[in-house]
Amino acid sequence: MSKNLVINKEKCISCGLCIKDCISNALEFDKTNTPQFSLGGENRCIECQHCLSICPTGALSILDKKPEDSKPIMEQNSEAVLNTIMSRRSTRLFKNENISPEIMNKLKTALNYVPTGCNDHNLLFSITETKEETDKIREYVIKKLSLALRFLPFAGPAKKFKHYKKLLINKVDVIYRNAPHIIVAASPVNAPCKNIDPNIALSYFELYANSLGIGTCWCGFGQACFMLFPKLKRIFNIPKNYEPVYVMLFGLPAIKYKRTTQPLPYKYVKPDTSLI
Repeated sequence: MSKNLVINKEKCISCGLCIKDCISNALEFDKTNTPQFSLGGENRCIECQHCLSICPTGALSILDKKPEDSKPIMEQNSEAVLNTIMSRRSTRLFKNENISPEIMNKLKTALNYVPTGCNDHNLLFSITETKEETDKIREYVIKKLSLALRFLPFAGPAKKFKHYKKLLINKVDVIYRNAPHIIVAASPVNAPCKNIDPNIALSYFELYANSLGIGTCWCGFGQACFMLFPKLKRIFNIPKNYEPVYVMLFGLPAIKYKRTTQPLPYKYVKPDTSLI
């Protein structure tokens, strides 16, 4: 398939940045010092668009993407970014209402920019966009669990629910925490980083959601339910050649945190290069 590399020779300054930054070594200069695909380069191209992004004069188009249709990169406020990371909390108390279509569209658009191994843009996201959809799934899962936990031994995925047996039998929603929305991130079964990419995507989703005032919660119980009740894959419309990797809840929080926590630091070690 043609990657449609187009160079505006009037704008190109032959700086070579697109060639240097290409991870696939897919580009080279022609005899006129204009970037072109090297031998076999078009096939090696992983469509990351780094060449489009790095060109200082906007001379390069590829994959029918034009530089004038991209947004300029703004300077980041590092303190604000760090504060977003530090103030992120797992939300388990949500307002009983849908988030606005405008915010939902912003969240979905942001997912297009998450990084993936080998630039494999085949992730799939199943999202309940209304509380009514979520309620139907919530009722189905809790009903199935409340029945199953009366007879299932607490082994495998069912172990997660051991301490909540009484609540679940009484149909209390300790799974989805009464959240109005659910997002499931799934990977193709043959994806190069199938167990990592969805979690990276949800991490990006979570931080952006928090910056918009949307609460999120990583939902291990929801993920375990996929193993217990295979029909959930069909309910969330996940194709057979995909696997759901993780689940996140989100919605307008019913609480507001006032300050960051003070966590214990993780352990940090230096490599011992004397062993080399």
